[in-house]
Amino acid sequence: MYYVVYGLLYLVSLLPMWLLYRLSDGLAFLLYYVIGYRRKVIRDNLKRAFPEKSDAEITRIEKKFCRNFVDSFIETIKLLSASKKFIKERFVIDNPEVLDNFYDAGRKCQLHLGHTFNWEVANVAMPLINRYPFIVAYMPVENKIFERLFLHLRGRMGSILLPATRMQRAIIPYRNTQYLLTLVADQAPGNPDQSYWLNFFGRPTPFVRGPERGARIADIPAVFVRFYKSSRGHYRVFLTTLSDHPGELPEGELTRRYCRLLEDAIRQDPDLWLWSHRRWKLPWKDEYDKLWIDLTPPPVLP
Repeated sequence: MYYVVYGLLYLVSLLPMWLLYRLSDGLAFLLYYVIGYRRKVIRDNLKRAFPEKSDAEITRIEKKFCRNFVDSFIETIKLLSASKKFIKERFVIDNPEVLDNFYDAGRKCQLHLGHTFNWEVANVAMPLINRYPFIVAYMPVENKIFERLFLHLRGRMGSILLPATRMQRAIIPYRNTQYLLTLVADQAPGNPDQSYWLNFFGRPTPFVRGPERGARIADIPAVFVRFYKSSRGHYRVFLTTLSDHPGELPEGELTRRYCRLLEDAIRQDPDLWLWSHRRWKLPWKDEYDKLWIDLTPPPVLP
């Protein structure tokens, strides 16, 4: 069955981009106006994040998000057959010297990013445009066919895929080497009572501890990645150093810096973030007070 699915998607990937984007336009129309994919979740998230925006403004973001959401899937399929030249033309780092300087200093580096489109293009492009071995922490999927498909797609240009669920053991073979480790750090944590809590868009929100913990223990420079689109299908990123020496920071500071930069990036391009997942599904409880890392006091429940 894997080869059937792979073969069909590979044939689709051979279509020219102008035709794939016409397909994407049609699918986006169906998804938004006919199927109404996760409309309630998306609208609820947007209203929580932007209470100051009018219904008309929220609707505009919804529609642009839906188009970007479908584009991201179409572009990901295209990656199955895309050439190195095609990929490098569509993904550019504005300030690569940030990574070059750490590499020349003989240091490892971590990239902290969010679910901002199109992270799949970045995953395939980064081994082609940076000097580090490129390691990606990924969340395994239950469907074995799509697990195998994504591992092939994400690794075809040289990315090293390590399961986030076994990251401490999986990273051991690389611990004495220089590497660039990519962590999507806005994953909703499975254990809110073992997470960092702080305000995100003005609401108490849990963040996983792993990215900060790894950077602080090994004193690995951490860099925030902000995505934006220069045109349809063409992505650029701007790198901001969160800390040269995370090991010298107090606990929670690295996550605070990441959270603020992520929120600022989302406010600048709200249609590029993955609003279809329930980021605020975990409620705040008073028992989480000891996990609160924001500089403002934790909320007090009535």
